Amino acid sequence: MHIQGRSHFKAVQWRDLLHLNRREIIVELSLSLPWLLSSCLAAAWGYYPIALLCSFMFFLTGLRQVHNAYHYALGLSRPMTEWVMFILSILMLGSMHAVKVNHLRHHRYCMEEEDVEAMSARMPGWKAILIGPWFPLRLHHKALQVANLTERRWILSELQANLLWFWLVFAVFDVSWLKYHVAAMALGQCLTAFFAVWTVHHDCDPSQARTVRGRFKALVTYNMFFHLEHHLFPAVPTCKLPSLAQRLDQQAPDLSSKRVI
Repeated sequence: MHIQGRSHFKAVQWRDLLHLNRREIIVELSLSLPWLLSSCLAAAWGYYPIALLCSFMFFLTGLRQVHNAYHYALGLSRPMTEWVMFILSILMLGSMHAVKVNHLRHHRYCMEEEDVEAMSARMPGWKAILIGPWFPLRLHHKALQVANLTERRWILSELQANLLWFWLVFAVFDVSWLKYHVAAMALGQCLTAFFAVWTVHHDCDPSQARTVRGRFKALVTYNMFFHLEHHLFPAVPTCKLPSLAQRLDQQAPDLSSKRVI
């Protein structure tokens, strides 16, 4: 039985968590910007270890933003949400609409053969790292196969924008920190299979996912490891998942036994 099918969670109140006020929307939209600016500045000044750390955090917060966008949980209209995904597709490389297609299928076919996103969760951690470069290619290929016409147009537009971005960065601008950023994002995409998928689903059956507890752990991971809670109620914005976790603990305290960290 999939997580979503557990009837005893019907008593959990969650609809009041769907709304984001203006401040929360602004915070969500600006979440990754300080890390992006910090990584580029550090790279421009030659402090590459600091730049890598900031790039990692930018990728993490960017994942949070697009993850909310996949479920239209940014507090924005649908058209504006599509453009958020488009912009982040260029900043993070690849097509976020392609990832969205696979992510929604992940919720529908969690850990089954049709769930391409979870392919790395069905193998040891070291293999999940090794298949890293293949993972985004597989996601894009599958998305183009199963996407509807509108989704396919967004995917192709984002891929074309990426090609233009590559050409500008490496053939026109010739700026070292821009080249660094593109390389760092390529590395981030190659590690997504491990950090974004394997960590939250390894050694779990379709009725489970891993989660996190503790304010500090949630803070430093930007709430991205409340994955069980997300699968139970995918429409709830990431910033509200700690509140949802508290409510779930009251209803089923043993549910959070599988932790990411």
